[in-house]
Amino acid sequence: MEEVHFNFEDLKVYQKALDFTDHAYELAAKFPKTEIYGLTSQFIRAAVSMALNTSEGSGNTDAQFHKYLQTADDSLRECVTCSTIAFRRGYITQQENQKSRILLLEIFKMIKSLQRYLRSKGKE
Repeated sequence: MEEVHFNFEDLKVYQKALDFTDHAYELAAKFPKTEIYGLTSQFIRAAVSMALNTSEGSGNTDAQFHKYLQTADDSLRECVTCSTIAFRRGYITQQENQKSRILLLEIFKMIKSLQRYLRSKGKE
């Protein structure tokens, strides 16, 4: 059977967002059970939101895609905060928090670069 493939799956920022989602799930599994409806849920939802908004926005106009990327960026910032809180509460190590921040910085740069490209296309 032929593999079904969608164009947005080729976007590097989408692939990196999926990678971060895997990372977020791994970290969140270390959080205490008391956080299941709090920090755990928020961290995972924010991580998933980056990939969802990137894929959903890619099928729209450039202006709409830019807005979806901004929502992905907003979710990215939530992930930074969730990781920081998890570190401060002792749920994850400094190294795990730093890895999160490095991964998120890479995605952040990709989002901003793609947004700049979309804006420049609109000025042509």
